[in-house]
Amino acid sequence: MKFREMKYSRPDTDEVCNRFKDLIKKFKESESFESADRILGEINTLRNNFNTMREIAFINYSIDTSNKDYSSEQDFFDEAQPMFRDKETEYYQALVNSPYKKELSDKYGNHLFEVAEITLKSFSHEIIDDLKHENHLNSEYLKLKASAKVIFEGEEKNLQELAPYMESKDREVRHNAFKAFWGFFSDNAEDFDKIYDKQVFLRNDMAVKMGYKNFIELGYARMQRMDYDEKMVWTFRENVKNYIVPLTLKLREKQKERLGLEKLFYYDTMIYYKTGNATPKGSPEWIMEMGKKMYDELSPETGEFMDFMIENELFDVFSKKGKADMGYCNYIPDYKSPYIFANMNGTEDDITVLTHEAGHAFQAYRSRDYHFMEYSNPTMETAEIHSMSMEFLTYPWMNLFFKEDADKFKFTHINEALNFLPYGVLVDHFQHWVYENPEASPEARNQRWLELEKIYIPDMDYGDLEFLKSGRRWQKQGHIYEMPFYYIDYCLAQICAFQFWSKAIQKGNGQYENSMKEYIELCDRGGSDTFLNLVKGANLRSPFSEEVFIEIGKELEEYLDGIKDRDF
Repeated sequence: MKFREMKYSRPDTDEVCNRFKDLIKKFKESESFESADRILGEINTLRNNFNTMREIAFINYSIDTSNKDYSSEQDFFDEAQPMFRDKETEYYQALVNSPYKKELSDKYGNHLFEVAEITLKSFSHEIIDDLKHENHLNSEYLKLKASAKVIFEGEEKNLQELAPYMESKDREVRHNAFKAFWGFFSDNAEDFDKIYDKQVFLRNDMAVKMGYKNFIELGYARMQRMDYDEKMVWTFRENVKNYIVPLTLKLREKQKERLGLEKLFYYDTMIYYKTGNATPKGSPEWIMEMGKKMYDELSPETGEFMDFMIENELFDVFSKKGKADMGYCNYIPDYKSPYIFANMNGTEDDITVLTHEAGHAFQAYRSRDYHFMEYSNPTMETAEIHSMSMEFLTYPWMNLFFKEDADKFKFTHINEALNFLPYGVLVDHFQHWVYENPEASPEARNQRWLELEKIYIPDMDYGDLEFLKSGRRWQKQGHIYEMPFYYIDYCLAQICAFQFWSKAIQKGNGQYENSMKEYIELCDRGGSDTFLNLVKGANLRSPFSEEVFIEIGKELEEYLDGIKDRDF
C-alpha cells in the first residue's frame, strides 16, 4: 500500500492499554503452550498496530513540523508511548516468568527472553510521567532545528539548504555559509542549553529512581547492549585514538596541500579538492531513477526491495521548508513497510544518505516476516552495519551518479568514514562525562567538549567561528539530545563495514558475490541474536579487537597512499 493510502487513526490510549492488560492476564492464565502461543500472537498484533500509528504520526510530523495537526499527533504519542511501554513491561515480566518459557524458547529462540530481560532494566512504572516529559523535550529540540530560517546571499535557507555552500570552491562563500549555519545555533544557544539541561537532569532523576548510580547504566539498557559494556567501549575509544587519529591527521595534512592552503580551518574541512567535491550529475528525481537501476543490478533481492519501495511511495527525500533536519529509515509494522526520510541538497551526501538509509530499509524489508518485532528490529549498532556496509557495497555503481568523478567520490567517502571515527567516539566520550556529571553547568560541558576535541581531533582550528571556539559544536548533534548513547553504534558498525569494503571492494579476487551473500544473510537475521553473535555469523571480526584496527588501518592507509589525489 502506498504511504499516502495508509490509514491513520489516533489510538484510544485507555482502550489499548486495557486490551493489553487483558491479554497479559490471559497469557498468564493459559493452560497450555498452544494457548499461550496464540495469545502472544494477539499481543503482537496489538503492539504492531499501536506502533504503526506512532510511526505514521512521526513521519507526517517530520515531513512538516509546522503543521499543527501533525504536531498535535506527535504531542499525543509523546504522552501515550510511556503509558503503552508500561504495559509492555508487564508483558515482558509475564514472558520471562512464563511456565512455557522452555517451549517458547525452543520455538522462537532464547534471544526473545534476553531482549525481555534487558528491557525490564530500562523501565519502571514510576518514571512514566518523566518519560512523557522527555519525549516532549525531544520533540522540542527537533522542532527548534527545523525552524531555522537563515538569510544567505539574499535568500531564506534552512540548515540543509546551506550544505552546498559549505562545500563551495570559493573559500569566502563557504566561510560565510559556515557563519550563517552556526549563526542559527548561536542565536538560539540559550534555548538549546535549556532543553539539554532539562534532559540531563530528567534522565539522571529517572536513573536514580530506578536504583542506578547515574544514567549511564540505564542508557546502556535502553540501547539493549547485552554482550559488551562500558569498559569495552572505553577500550574501543582508545583503539580509535591510537590507530585512527594519526591517520586522520595525515589525511587532513594532505587535504590542506591539495587545496593549497597554509592553514586548514574548520570551514575548509568539507571541501576536498580545488576542483570541488564530486556532486551528483542530476536532480534528486534523476538520482532516484539511477538508484533504481543500481539496486536492480546489485542483486535480485535488492531489485525486488527497491521496486516495493518505489511502487508504494515509501520515500520523502526532497528538501523543503518546515521539514525536520534529519535522515532516517523507520518501519511501519502493519504494512511491513520501511520508510526512508532525507533532505537531498545537491551534494555527494545525497548518494551516501540514499545508500545508507536504503541499507536500513533493505534489512527491515528482508526481516519483516519474523513473528516477533524484537527479531525484526536489531539493536542500533547492528542496524548501522547494514547501512554503512551498503555504502561500500554499492561502490561499483557510483559512476551512475558521479560519472567521471566516481573515483573522486570514493576517495572522499573513505576519507570521511575515517574522519568520522574520532568525532564519533568524541561524542560518546562526551556523553559519558555528561551523565557522570549531571550537575555540570552548560559552560562546564562546553569546556569538556573542547578538552576532548584536543584528544580526538587535535588539529581542529575554528578560526573566527567564536560559537564553535566556545565548545558548542555538539549542539547540532541530534543524537545527543534525542537518543543518548546512540552514537558509538556508528563507530562499531564502521569497523565492521570496513571489513566488507576490504573483502568485497579492495581485495576483490571474486569475493564480491560471496560478500554480498553474507551481507544479505546478515540482513535476513534482523535482530534475532546479540550484536557480537550477529557479527560473528556474518564472518566479521569483533570491532573491539585491537588486531582488526591494526589490519584495517594499514589496509586503508595503503589504499589512500596509492591514490593520486592531486589529480582530482
